[in-house]
Amino acid sequence: MSIERLLEKPGRMFRVIFDRLSLPVQMILGFVFVVVLTTVTIGVPTIWLLRHDLDRQAWIVVEQGVRAADAFCAAQQKEIIDFATLTAERPTLHVFLSQDNRRDLLDYLVTLKNAAAYDLIVVCDVDDKVVTATENMVSNQICLEKDIGGMYLVDSQEPPQALMVAIHPIVMDSRTIGRVIVANRIDHAFATQMRAFSGLENTLLVSGRPVASSFDFDLSDLSNIPHQLIAAGSPSGIERSQFKLDGQPYYAEKVPLEYLGVTVEVALLVSDIVRSQQRLLWLLIGGMLGVASLVSALGVYISQQISKPLVDLAETAAEFSMGELGSPVSIEARVREAVLVGQALESARVNMLHTLTDLRREKAWTNHLLESIVEGIMTLDEENHIAFFSHGAERITGWKREDVLNKSCDEFFKPVELDLPFSQVIPSFGMRKRIVAQMAGDRVATLAMTGARLTLQEAGEAHIALVFRDISEEDLIHHLLGHFMANIVHEFRTPLTALNASIELLLDQEKRGDPAERHALLKGLQVSVINLQTLVDNLLESASFEAGHFRVWPRPYDLSDLVSEAVRTMQPLLEKYGQRLLIKLPVDIPLVHIDPRRTAQVLVNLLSNASKYGPPDVEIILSVHVENNSVRVKVADSGPGISPKRRERLFRRFTYQDMEETNLKVGVGLGLSVVKAIIEAQGGRTGVDTPAGGGTIFWFTVPIVEEP
Repeated sequence: MSIERLLEKPGRMFRVIFDRLSLPVQMILGFVFVVVLTTVTIGVPTIWLLRHDLDRQAWIVVEQGVRAADAFCAAQQKEIIDFATLTAERPTLHVFLSQDNRRDLLDYLVTLKNAAAYDLIVVCDVDDKVVTATENMVSNQICLEKDIGGMYLVDSQEPPQALMVAIHPIVMDSRTIGRVIVANRIDHAFATQMRAFSGLENTLLVSGRPVASSFDFDLSDLSNIPHQLIAAGSPSGIERSQFKLDGQPYYAEKVPLEYLGVTVEVALLVSDIVRSQQRLLWLLIGGMLGVASLVSALGVYISQQISKPLVDLAETAAEFSMGELGSPVSIEARVREAVLVGQALESARVNMLHTLTDLRREKAWTNHLLESIVEGIMTLDEENHIAFFSHGAERITGWKREDVLNKSCDEFFKPVELDLPFSQVIPSFGMRKRIVAQMAGDRVATLAMTGARLTLQEAGEAHIALVFRDISEEDLIHHLLGHFMANIVHEFRTPLTALNASIELLLDQEKRGDPAERHALLKGLQVSVINLQTLVDNLLESASFEAGHFRVWPRPYDLSDLVSEAVRTMQPLLEKYGQRLLIKLPVDIPLVHIDPRRTAQVLVNLLSNASKYGPPDVEIILSVHVENNSVRVKVADSGPGISPKRRERLFRRFTYQDMEETNLKVGVGLGLSVVKAIIEAQGGRTGVDTPAGGGTIFWFTVPIVEEP
């Protein structure tokens, strides 16, 4: 197959694609192609030549830095050799060494080291053992060095410590008595001095391991930097490479210094060169883009006279698709067909805007209606997944809409009384069912739920619509009212029966005239009347709470008189059951700010409960304690106590003692709620304590009258 046929198919495809483009795009692409071709033909060779020249100049600077580093190391080596020679020839050194005066010898060496600014001076004996050294890090290994000068590597440290050493024998009376070793550390400070001398960054390596560098990085990090080799394997051992450190590019050259035993890597920061190259590249690209922009502008200007009306119509249609219907369609064109299309679009825009406004109004009204409905509304799809969850449903269940949507209703609604999933107990269409289910936070609620069929016309699917409301409070009130009515009938029947029996006995005893029997019967009548009076007072107070007419009229009052009044009222009841009342009052009781009648009712209620729930023939303790700004009154009985689960709801209405716990008479559940309401209306507090020894202590506080 010929080359013409191979190129025929791609060429045909390109022509098809090009023909499908709009006229402005075709014109712009043609102009841009000419500009790019011209720029690439002229600019690319020029940039290549400039980059090559910049690289050559950079490597010349690196070579100069290598020579400067070599000269610096040679000068340092010569200085340290000269100092080692001078030190070995000092007479004082000979005297201390011949006398084996190591202490004075060490002081002398330290003085020499500090004066000459070298890091280490070591004196070795003829057996290659260290006689003394200015640092403790030195071992006998250093005395085995034989060369006059070079590099010594301390492998015991990590990273290894390199020393530039100079060795000279100590000769006295024509015989060698030892050697002097002078050393300077090859470290960051040494490399920094070399950088100041050469003007370039440098790193010194021994056996391929970096021992010092002018870079402010750990040596272990430097050893792991990847290098891209450019030239290697020359007879002199020179290596050229490129690397990046901390994101900055460097050109580097490694040169072995045989006389020193190290390899020096000199590095030049070429970020400026790279930036220059990038600037050239961007200049070329910018020029191309600039010329292309000018050419594109020219093509747009030429083509817009032809295609602008059509483009405006396309943009208007796109705005319609995104819901932008507020702006009228305005087309300026000399083509009649484009004007007709614009008029048709404007008419469609007006109709769509009216329709959309009506739909939004209806949707807002529907949403407002759903939010205002107290009942919860929930819809389920064919797989019993929650498709809609109203605000009322959120308030009733405690779950957020985003947490339950598109999830199975069985995950959230869990029936308590039935061992079935929720999807199997929901009511049928048009039916109402009472369901006890677990809500958010493990709360159990009773729901009155109605089911209906909801058909979505556009989807052709039938959903289940459930409307429910929480009737837990209604169930509870119904249960409590039934309990309350049963108890109040019992409470009224008992004293009335006692009253009737006592009256009949009094009538029988009228002719006999026995005073003792009549007194006993009258006592029974009095106790029954007290019970009825307490019950009626509590009922009246509870009714006033409910009607919102409850008021207290506090005034300064003597608490001792209040206690005496309550004791007189309760004495017949206590005597009936053989209970003894022990009163503990402080010597000085301040005046309190209370409503005397209602506070007496509080004390009577507490004493009545202590008598009712306490066993016969025991003590009931009434005590008064003066606190900072109030007086605390306590009533302690010897009853069975109160379980912790009942303590938090003890002062609520219709709260009854547990018959299974106490086996005592049940009240109507109003006395303690009346106590709490009266005391708190006077600015006091109520509470209950359960001592470790048994029984119960009810207490309340009343404020003390402030002194003027």
